[in-house]
Amino acid sequence: MKKSDFLSFINSRITVFDGAFGTELQRAVGDPGTLPERLNIERPDVIRQIHRRYAEAGADVITANTFGANPLKAGERAEELIRAAVRLARESAPDKFIALDVGPTGRLAEPAGDMTFEEAYASFAAVIRAGADADAILIETMSDMTELRAALLAARECSDLPVLATMTFAEDMRTFTGVSAECFALAASPLADCIGVNCSLGPKELLPVVGKLVTLTDKPVIVQPNAGLPDSHGNYPVDADEFAEYAEKFIDLGVRIIGGCCGTTPEHTARLAAAARRRAPAPSKYIPAAAVCSATKYVTVDRVRVIGERINPTGKKAMKEALLGGDYSYAARQAVEQAEAGADILDINAGLPGIDERKVLTELVRRVARVVDLPLQIDSSDPSALEGALRIYPGKAIINSVSGEEKSLSAVLPLAAKYGAAVVGLTVDERGVPGTAEERVEIAERIISRAAEYGIPERDVYIDCLTLTVGAEQRQALHTLEAIRTIKSRHDVRTVLGVSNISFGLPARRPINTAFLTAALWAGLDLPILNPNLPENMQAIAAFNVLVCRDNGCAEWARKYADANTETTETHGRGGISATDGEDLRSLVIRGLPSAAETKRILAEGVPPLDIVNGMLIPALAAVGDAYETGRAFLPQLLASADSAKESFTVIRAAMPAAAAAKGVIVMATVKGDVHDIGKNIACTVLENYGYKVIDLGKNVPPEDVAAAVRKHGAKLCGLSALMTTTVPNMAETIALLRRECPDCRIMVGGAVLTEDYAADIGADYYCKDALADVRIAEEIYGK
Repeated sequence: MKKSDFLSFINSRITVFDGAFGTELQRAVGDPGTLPERLNIERPDVIRQIHRRYAEAGADVITANTFGANPLKAGERAEELIRAAVRLARESAPDKFIALDVGPTGRLAEPAGDMTFEEAYASFAAVIRAGADADAILIETMSDMTELRAALLAARECSDLPVLATMTFAEDMRTFTGVSAECFALAASPLADCIGVNCSLGPKELLPVVGKLVTLTDKPVIVQPNAGLPDSHGNYPVDADEFAEYAEKFIDLGVRIIGGCCGTTPEHTARLAAAARRRAPAPSKYIPAAAVCSATKYVTVDRVRVIGERINPTGKKAMKEALLGGDYSYAARQAVEQAEAGADILDINAGLPGIDERKVLTELVRRVARVVDLPLQIDSSDPSALEGALRIYPGKAIINSVSGEEKSLSAVLPLAAKYGAAVVGLTVDERGVPGTAEERVEIAERIISRAAEYGIPERDVYIDCLTLTVGAEQRQALHTLEAIRTIKSRHDVRTVLGVSNISFGLPARRPINTAFLTAALWAGLDLPILNPNLPENMQAIAAFNVLVCRDNGCAEWARKYADANTETTETHGRGGISATDGEDLRSLVIRGLPSAAETKRILAEGVPPLDIVNGMLIPALAAVGDAYETGRAFLPQLLASADSAKESFTVIRAAMPAAAAAKGVIVMATVKGDVHDIGKNIACTVLENYGYKVIDLGKNVPPEDVAAAVRKHGAKLCGLSALMTTTVPNMAETIALLRRECPDCRIMVGGAVLTEDYAADIGADYYCKDALADVRIAEEIYGK
């Protein structure tokens, strides 16, 4: 088959991918080791046999044995192993499509982890180039948006092959880093030819997330569930007939591509193929929406949404000085304050003379994305700076902006199309700022038309009809409002406006701003750019929502203002935190902001170190933990708070060295044969920042090394992690050895393939669903 036939094939019928390779390999050879891909060279006969069985079962697509063959796992052997894998798959199934399997790197990407976007991209690019002889690229089992986007961009920039992308979701319909189906679909669809879900759950548990996903993307959807979760003997509960019954349900939902993940066999594939032959693709259930997102927060522009304006050095001395000095903490605080004040989106601008704008803007986006989950509007007139920030942003951003000038259109619109961003269209061109509403509308329609040429739909174009100061040109306010009304009546675009420009140069600016904001909202303004810390701004928007019946029953208004006066003083923070007390240590840790300076100040005032730990740090971490457990915060926020607490603990330990290990020692390891240590690393970080001394043995740790470390350090608690089904037997072996040699040590286990029952079956004392479970267990063992 020709590579060019792949997309037409999957668009014309229900397509069947093969099933699990790892579990089949384990059945064939026993322990495949830490790098199963090495068997592409050492045992090609076994690899061919598995591929042939899936091909004979009726799979349309055979997946090469390359899941973990990236340079970060396989080192210099990666290219050799990948080329061999694709060749073996082709030889085994010459009449089938061959997919290059691209799995996670095994490291956690920024902003939550330490792997940079550039490192991830380089690793994936090497895999893509080595697998050039495949017919398609399957990026699968992803849980982190930054890593997924690095893989997608590598695939697009290093290959012309079709690209499929899948993430792995838990029953809460999010990945373990907090990515929702909405955010995944919005950010990945522009870069992939197909998107979908695989692994972690069985077909029954995946139905809800798939039902949502098919409404969120216009691309074909692929689903590859597990055959359920295995028991302690590695047996999977969902047989081939039940698996096929759920395949029919997926097809009814609109899924176009079906296959299997862990625990599925050639028998499962045969049943899928039989079901696929009986069915035609269902009609698309895609529902287009104007929306933007971060990795974890999805914002639809279906009502007034506030864009916070404060991260911009123009006219802001403190921000200018901070950026020139390389101090990103000031911008981070501004981001947190605006989020807490009610902003829906944040504008990020680093435009200063003499500054490396691409470098600074990119770093600014990294830092802000770490402390808030709001979508970002990336604001620059420099296309290079825009692209630098767009590459690393883990979501769908807004580009601010493109103008009606040809130079701008040809430079910015391709970036919006490539990265799947929405774009602000300024109604200005080579002639300057228009003098009439009609001229503004003409430029807006030119931008809309050119955007369409790049495949950018109207719902992703946000028109800025420009705000000019009434102090200089008083009638321009009326022209702006008329242009908004006209463009909204003619097109399915959204409108955006920098509101405060209206009063520039006048005294008592805030009443004018509020009046103009209100008028613009009634004219059809969707996205006001303003300072959300000013109550009158937010009150005007809330009142507008009441009056146009977007606030049903005035419920939001009553919730916000039942006990509040409406004095127009500037506010910061949330929950009664004022500008004076909002920067205390507890608040800094909760917000994930730098805490070392405040900790030193408190110590200098004579506050005992343990009072700081018990009265400020632990309550702050507990508050973040509660938010994490109830779904109000996600992994990036949890880790940002943990890093903030770590700064404070470091200062405290320097002042009180004896307290460094006061709460107890915990040995942590990823078991023998497993090279995935993301979950273990997260648990180590959180435990350390709760005051425990963690002995991190790393990954692929033999049982005897774990036992030796427990004895050496006198640990009362040991944590073991495994991600792969093929390495869980090594976890059981490690537990058995610890029982014999370290009977006083309690054992906690975690990993995506584990369940509470499974953990009990292999002899663990505790099952850890997330990093905070480790903390609760440690507190039980060592006391609070």
